[in-house]
Amino acid sequence: MSNLRFALPSTGALYDGTAELLAGCGLAVRRANSRRYTADIPALPGVDVLFQRQSDITTEVDGGSADIGVVGLDRYSESRLERGDTVLVHDGLRFGTSSLVIAVPDSWLDVTSMADLADIALEFRAKGRDLRIASKYQRLVKRFLNMNGVNYVSMVSVSGGLEAAPVMGYADIIADITATGTTLRENGLRILVDGTIIDSQAVIVGNGRALANDPEKLTLTRKLLEKIEASLRANRYQRVTGDIQGESEDEVVRQVMKRRELAGVDGPTISAVHTGNNSSWFTVQVLVQKTDLTEVVNHFRDLGGIGIAATDVQYAYRERCDSYDQLVENLARFRETGN
Repeated sequence: MSNLRFALPSTGALYDGTAELLAGCGLAVRRANSRRYTADIPALPGVDVLFQRQSDITTEVDGGSADIGVVGLDRYSESRLERGDTVLVHDGLRFGTSSLVIAVPDSWLDVTSMADLADIALEFRAKGRDLRIASKYQRLVKRFLNMNGVNYVSMVSVSGGLEAAPVMGYADIIADITATGTTLRENGLRILVDGTIIDSQAVIVGNGRALANDPEKLTLTRKLLEKIEASLRANRYQRVTGDIQGESEDEVVRQVMKRRELAGVDGPTISAVHTGNNSSWFTVQVLVQKTDLTEVVNHFRDLGGIGIAATDVQYAYRERCDSYDQLVENLARFRETGN
């Protein structure tokens, strides 16, 4: 059997978010200690976990050293080979959210948009030099600048904190990842109103050729996606249960359905309460959006409901796994085509 090699970030916010996500959907990673770079998932035999620097994961997957991996969408978009083997396996895990943005010094009062930046670049050119932009995302930044007509720029590579680049004089503006913009503001920088290059979050990427041509690895990937997708979906729902009195099951259904928007995603489930005597009580269960919980409870109360309880849902499955179906579609071009 071919084990599925699953690359995870070794440190930082994406490491914490991935560990929490997997544990929350019953796929906790078992790691001997923080110095070990390998681990497993006891609930999913056949998966070898490999801890890597986030900046290396896309390259490792593209090169075939790992089959799938968790990485930021920004890193994936910056590092992937244009005609390489990587594909998106899951396009949003709902953590690690941030944005790659263009930020200019606060002192540039007349520069608020990309159009203004294009004008400034022309002014710099007229003075005999290019507009200098410090960024670790040169590929994405260059593409964005071209799309917005910003020409005559020079990209400055920076290994440390970018925020100091304009103050220290080795760059005029920066393009950097931010979650809240606080660090930029504290360093006298301002995000352009239309200067967001990409909104990012944690995603799963995979080696399309490896997954397309190894059924065992694809099966393990499906099992992983099924759990993750059902767990993420379940976070939006709660199950409400209560006992409601009525002459019959059909009559209780009619009462509950008077407020269809509060009668559950797929309608109510009704069952008789058996007390040993003739009983006219029925247990009603509905799966509802968390945002509707208070109104649903009040609806049950208005119907004379008792014993009302709300419980979290661990998994919410659909007829099919959307992310897996999309993956299979994306893998078609890799199936023994020699491309």
